[in-house]
Amino acid sequence: MALNKVVSSLDEALAGLTPGMTLTVGGFGICGNPFVLIEAIAERNIGNLTVYSNNPGSHPERGALGLAQLVERKLVSRFGGSHNSFNKEFERQYLAGEIEVELIPQGTLAERMRAGGAGIPGFYTATGTSTFVADGGLPQRFDGAGGVVRSSEPKETRELEFKGRVRQYVFEPAITSDFGLIRAHTVDEAGNCVFRNTAQNFNLEAGMCADITVVEAEHLVPVGAIDPNDIHLPGIFVDRIVPLTPEQAAHKPIEIVHTRPTAGGDDAVAHAAHHEPLVRECGKGWTRNGIAARAARELHDGDYVNLGVGIPTLVANHVPSDVSITLQGENGILNIGPSPTAAEVDADLINASKATITLLPGSATFSSSMSFAMIRGGKINAVILGSLQVAENGDIANWGIPGRKMNGMGGAMDLVNGVDHVIALMEQRSTKHAEPKLLHRCTYPLTGSGCVKRVITDLGVYDITDEGFLLVELAPGVTVEDVAAASECTIHVSPDLVTHEA
Repeated sequence: MALNKVVSSLDEALAGLTPGMTLTVGGFGICGNPFVLIEAIAERNIGNLTVYSNNPGSHPERGALGLAQLVERKLVSRFGGSHNSFNKEFERQYLAGEIEVELIPQGTLAERMRAGGAGIPGFYTATGTSTFVADGGLPQRFDGAGGVVRSSEPKETRELEFKGRVRQYVFEPAITSDFGLIRAHTVDEAGNCVFRNTAQNFNLEAGMCADITVVEAEHLVPVGAIDPNDIHLPGIFVDRIVPLTPEQAAHKPIEIVHTRPTAGGDDAVAHAAHHEPLVRECGKGWTRNGIAARAARELHDGDYVNLGVGIPTLVANHVPSDVSITLQGENGILNIGPSPTAAEVDADLINASKATITLLPGSATFSSSMSFAMIRGGKINAVILGSLQVAENGDIANWGIPGRKMNGMGGAMDLVNGVDHVIALMEQRSTKHAEPKLLHRCTYPLTGSGCVKRVITDLGVYDITDEGFLLVELAPGVTVEDVAAASECTIHVSPDLVTHEA
């Protein structure tokens, strides 16, 4: 007879959780967050917690969501995750020295949790080599006056051969926790879990690596009601089950709701996108939409493509009609569709920017560790990233500005080390500070070294060569002199330079 792991109260669910313990928590942004369990911890004021999760919750104007409830009450003393976006109170506490933060590449975070659940004490990965992640120096605690009290230590690195290629790898330790808090769509009384769409994300890994895993179940069913082939997380990893009320199960806030008009559907959206200006009103240089349109020409039929946040999200609107690509989202999705209509909005379907999406025929959804297995395993043909800086040797910096913003690297470090064709998109000068972004060497924390192959800006298209930046195409109305004036380093000009009339 199967065990019945259903608990009768939240007190029973959290029995044994005491101040100072470590939690692993499922969710990407707030998609898939165990809201009820998090709120129960907040209400019980259990503090001095170390929390590992992709994001520290969201703190929009409508109030604290997800882990932000713990952060707001200052119950988290140490946080490990890949990105700090959408939580201004967390950012304030971090810069004020009130919380210690371990910034972890997203794929590394997922794999460290998975390794912890699999009894593997650690592993080597190319992600983070030649950056602060491997070399040490990431600020973990500030002093509240702009100084750093504690920085990350250097990690062990080794040169290893994999598939005939020798490169540097960094050792990453496994993550284990006292409690794992997760949320699942369907759970049977033995703890077998089925997740739904992109709400799977980190829930599988956060549940695997804990001594005590508590799942809040949107739908609780008898043992035997779930087809064994449909189970994502077997009940052996689950210790306690909290059945949700219909109201609790339906409570799923969404961080960014993007919709398309109902009338006209996808064609209307594509038509509108194609007719947004590609060239600036002054006739000199591409708009952000124009940069994206030019980048779309880099993609080939049959490619699996990952698009970063910012300008890259616009690229999908401009893929030529005779080119078929498959978009991958690192939060656990293949074959991303367009934004939903208002009637199609689904809190369990978001992209890596935390915005609502739809699924196309042939789509697949999966866990975060599976997503990054595709990336590290070389299955993605191209990645298009937004960037803060690119150096003439192909280094890229796109996640932090010391003294201004330290949002975290998200999945970018995994992508630039796992994908051969890396394209960087950006406006050539900082809009706010008018600083050049094409440099001799990056001055911001690196995302990856020597990985960028092509750069597309509002002024032109550049290849990274042994001699540095090679200008291969000018944007409409732009001259070579314009490019040189907007760059900190020498720009070489291709003898086959492509030009466009304004």
